[in-house]
Amino acid sequence: MTAKPRPAASPGSENGADSLPTPEIVTFGCRLNTHESAVMRAQIEAAGRPDLVVINSCAVTTEAERQVRRAIRRARREHPDRHIVVTGCAAQIDPAAYAAMPEVDRVVGNHEKLLADTWSDTAPPPVHVTDIQTVGETASHLVAGFEGRARAFLQVQNGCDHRCTFCVIPHGRGASRSVPVGAVAEQVRHAVTHGFTEVVLTGVDITSYGGDLPGRPTLGQMIRRVLALVPELPRLRLSSLDPVEIDADLWRLIAEEARLMPHLHLSLQAGSDLILKRMKRRHLRADAIALCRRARALRPDIVFGADLIAGFPTETEAQFADTLALVEECGLTYLHVFPYSERPETPAARMPFQPHPVRKERAARLRAAGQRALARFLDAETGATRQVLVERGREGHTEHFAPASIDRALAPGSIAEIAVEGHDGHRLRARVRRVLVSPAQVPDKTSNRRHA
Repeated sequence: MTAKPRPAASPGSENGADSLPTPEIVTFGCRLNTHESAVMRAQIEAAGRPDLVVINSCAVTTEAERQVRRAIRRARREHPDRHIVVTGCAAQIDPAAYAAMPEVDRVVGNHEKLLADTWSDTAPPPVHVTDIQTVGETASHLVAGFEGRARAFLQVQNGCDHRCTFCVIPHGRGASRSVPVGAVAEQVRHAVTHGFTEVVLTGVDITSYGGDLPGRPTLGQMIRRVLALVPELPRLRLSSLDPVEIDADLWRLIAEEARLMPHLHLSLQAGSDLILKRMKRRHLRADAIALCRRARALRPDIVFGADLIAGFPTETEAQFADTLALVEECGLTYLHVFPYSERPETPAARMPFQPHPVRKERAARLRAAGQRALARFLDAETGATRQVLVERGREGHTEHFAPASIDRALAPGSIAEIAVEGHDGHRLRARVRRVLVSPAQVPDKTSNRRHA
């Protein structure tokens, strides 16, 4: 690829004659990508590069890549004087395809995008993409992406060692690698001292945490240590969990630790044993049901979210019915539903596929089941006393991650006890009883403990 010269952006060309342009970052895909975009923005601003438009891409589906290409073309139309950089999983997996787009000035890999030198380089190569499989160091760069001034997101793991037949993410993210416990605790403490009252631990496959570290600490062991080192943290939340990798320490935390929020998001994908085997998942239907029953026995108020794929190759109507029934049998509340999308170079792409209308129709039925489940949950919450983390004004989420609107505005990061009075089908409507924690306070560490 040869560099495509663009005229330098002039001051004021973006936002009017009296203001300087700012870098623009367009993000696709997972929450982790969103957090990494926050890191890139800080590095780009520190490097003094307001002329950049960065497309942080996703490769999880063909539709995601189609949207990425459309965003690149739109960015060139809207910003003819800017330098367009493409990064993320799609760029990592197929850098040549994006380098060949006439709108693109530079392609940057997933490893490189989090390095400050990438954005301060005065003569950058047009393609800067390392073979992600050779990146063997631990993920020393903790991503702190912030949602308002309430919830901090910390990346504790990156990459994946599993090879599900439908997934290309290991090719975009590389092998699993973890952040040392001490570094995680330091970042959590930093978040708390800067006013954040909830921390979300995130990664590509966080239940594989620690396998690459000395002593091989598990996710549960890491969390137990972090909570002991930062007793002033009011709330801790986890991103998606693999059903077969919940370790003994994490089970004890679910049972005993009030600061660990009673909401688990599970990577289930399907409810048919044969389809799970064809996906090369490591759990079966019975494992998912047993996990939810065990968690609910330890913590009766716990709620579950789940990722589910509709219309996987060879999936019959009866096998899809098993997935649909799993919503009820596991008591799932929040569903992330994806119609199956073929990805080149994956085993599933060579399997007999379902027509696109079938995939779309099954996804719609799963989403409808999810809406019914959510409505039942919101109905059951009416009359309850809950705690809400205020994210902006009168909006926030309860400990069960139910969105809630409250009757008066509070500072972002406040945690308030609320009386739930009803809902609109999507979010709870509640009255504030009292403010428990304000972002300027250091909460009493003894008030955050409970016993099973």
